[in-house]
Amino acid sequence: MTDPATAPTDAGGSAFEAARAGGVIDTFLAMPDTRAKQAAKYDKIRALANDEGTKGMEMPAEYMFKGVPQYADDEVDDPVQVVLGEMAKHRISTFLTGVHENEHSRRAVREMPQHFVGMLNVDPNEGMGALRAIDAAVEEWGSSLKAVHVWGTGLIPQVPLDDRRMWPIYGKCIEVGRPIIVYAGVPGPRIPMGPQLPILLDEVCWAWPELTVVVRHGADPWTELMVKLLLKYPGLHYSTSAFAPKYYPEEIVTFANKRGAEKVLYAGYYASGLTLDRIFSELPGVPFRDHVWPMFLRDNAARVFDIPPVAPPAPPT
Repeated sequence: MTDPATAPTDAGGSAFEAARAGGVIDTFLAMPDTRAKQAAKYDKIRALANDEGTKGMEMPAEYMFKGVPQYADDEVDDPVQVVLGEMAKHRISTFLTGVHENEHSRRAVREMPQHFVGMLNVDPNEGMGALRAIDAAVEEWGSSLKAVHVWGTGLIPQVPLDDRRMWPIYGKCIEVGRPIIVYAGVPGPRIPMGPQLPILLDEVCWAWPELTVVVRHGADPWTELMVKLLLKYPGLHYSTSAFAPKYYPEEIVTFANKRGAEKVLYAGYYASGLTLDRIFSELPGVPFRDHVWPMFLRDNAARVFDIPPVAPPAPPT
């Protein structure tokens, strides 16, 4: 029997379409690139992996995904224009992307700050160097820098969420007024998962009550625990990156429909593992209640990351 609290009130997806019409804020963008350049982005993950299968994968978690976005050399003369076309097609008004990632992301944030906003990746193993990098990025990017990003599980050596090397990063995020983006759950690549066990967030959020935390990549299979933590800590938020919409955890959907409408943010996984065509074809089937859709697609991200609402870009000419 379907729980009425999780059932969509419009079977045709009209609530989703109405919310999307106002523009979508997607909090995950990895710039598309040629197949060889995309594969090179994961060299550090291959170095951390201990099996030949992973070392031979172009995308280290490709065994989990069907239809990973791939582009031939002649399809990505300008990755920013490719993304703008996708944004216009799917009514995405703003993307959050890493200003550390490549020159295309940096150019997009510089030239079109209304449609692209930045986050900075840092390595806590660098100690004071990481803190200076945050200060320098705030100085360079100003209000276009919306977040600090750490994937401790993908570093060498790995850095757990509650590790003492993270403590100065958390303090600096509070000081500069930026949320931190971290990861929780079993990672897709075949690397140790201990650094991103969701239970580690408990001490982090307890120790840093002023900190705003956005969790990526599902917290699976500990989504019940994740919901408890989201209820417990006001500054903790969940984003849906790396999950195709038809696989969004039931506990998260129920939480959004009941007490957590302001805690769950939309994040895709383009161009790392999912196409936007697939994501937006599946989104209308997610059983969110009508009032959740605008918060999920736009309003929560606008509030958490201080992103002004804008209309989606026009299709490139």
